[in-house]
Amino acid sequence: MALRFIGTHPRRATRGADALGMTSGLRRRLLVMLISPLILLALLNAWFDYRSADNVAAQQDQRLLALVPLLADSVIGEGAEPGDAPILLLAPAVEEFVKGSDHAYVISDADGKALRGDPWLAALPPTTTEPEFHSEENLGVTWRIVRQRQQTVLGEVTVALADGSDPRQQWARSILIKVLLPNLVLVAAAAFAVRWAVERALKPLLDLREAVERRSPRDLTSIDAGASPEEVRPLVNSLNRLFGLVNVQAESQRRFIADAAHQLRTPLAGLQAQVEAWAQAANAASPGDGTVRLRTEQVNKLRGATRRTSQLANQLLALSRADARTMQAQPMQRVDLKDLCEAMLEQHLDAATAKRIDLGLDAQPAQVMGHEWLLRELLGNLVDNAVKYTPQGGTVTIRCGHREGRAFVEVEDDGPGVAPAERPRVLERFYRVKGTQGEGNGLGLAIAEEIAQAHHSHLEMQPAAGGRGLKVSLAFAG
Repeated sequence: MALRFIGTHPRRATRGADALGMTSGLRRRLLVMLISPLILLALLNAWFDYRSADNVAAQQDQRLLALVPLLADSVIGEGAEPGDAPILLLAPAVEEFVKGSDHAYVISDADGKALRGDPWLAALPPTTTEPEFHSEENLGVTWRIVRQRQQTVLGEVTVALADGSDPRQQWARSILIKVLLPNLVLVAAAAFAVRWAVERALKPLLDLREAVERRSPRDLTSIDAGASPEEVRPLVNSLNRLFGLVNVQAESQRRFIADAAHQLRTPLAGLQAQVEAWAQAANAASPGDGTVRLRTEQVNKLRGATRRTSQLANQLLALSRADARTMQAQPMQRVDLKDLCEAMLEQHLDAATAKRIDLGLDAQPAQVMGHEWLLRELLGNLVDNAVKYTPQGGTVTIRCGHREGRAFVEVEDDGPGVAPAERPRVLERFYRVKGTQGEGNGLGLAIAEEIAQAHHSHLEMQPAAGGRGLKVSLAFAG
């Protein structure tokens, strides 16, 4: 029995979604080129601040050096008792200096013993009469100190002055808070602002890139140059010219194939009718004569070649009419997939019965928007392939319905199947798997794929139940 009606057995298809991460090289270059000068300016600002502090520090050294002789001249005599501190009459400039909490001084003898002032400043006298400058830390404060040997009424003493407000030390302590931190905050804020500005400025360019990436390889319509940035409009215009040239060439090729196939159909139909009649007459002749048998074999071969040629002409015409760009201008209509599957069952039932193939129908109500004559061609090609390549006694099932919220049609067989590496290639025109038995032109699945693309979908090929055979499905957009 070649006719079966079976229940629905939905199978959930697994789909993988590729995550696309994109970082624009142009965006990176713009950010680097805009942020790098800001970082350089921040470093220059820090360097100028240091140079400014260094100049102020040099002036402070000169001030300390100028106070040394004034402090030495302030010594006017010894103390009243032996061991008492010398008597000082401070000059106004020296008096003003020593009032500050971050200033210190000491007058010490030749042995480094403090005679008057802060003892922690006392040290061995310089080896020469030239002033000595250096920095020392005391009680957590870094002091700028000058020491020099001076002649006074007490004889030769060592005068030392210390300034705890050295600008170089202040700069070193406050470089992070007052210089680097504000500059880093400024650079970070500028980076965000520049990134935002770059994103906004490059958005039309990114939109253009996404529009080109989303395009189907068969979509050769012009890109809207007015929506593109002025800088890339020459590129867009060049692309549009290229699209136009390719479209003209493709359209010319489609017209040639359609015209040639259309012109061939009429003479081929007449030739096939004559050959069919000739073959019937030859097959009805007496098979006893060897010459008659030879002629009968030749006529049957001629009939097979004529059928293949007629099928090729019809397929070429269908391929031209099924082009996705050609169908965009034609309105879609509501198509009942269940009625379509039932019609395909009736159409191929005789061929299946001749090969003792169990042709079954698993049809659930489903309707889609599409081109009925194209979907009829698609399903007819799938069923014809399944019946043609399934061995005698095999099984072919036609299905339709809803799966995961989407309408679908499907043809499954338990024939030889198609290797996973060959599945993308069998959708190419005129490609046939090596070693395939039976007659064919390699256009059936290519036409079906063209029709699937015209309906904004594509064919999916998987192994049939049990891992043997082939299952070809078309899921319509929801």
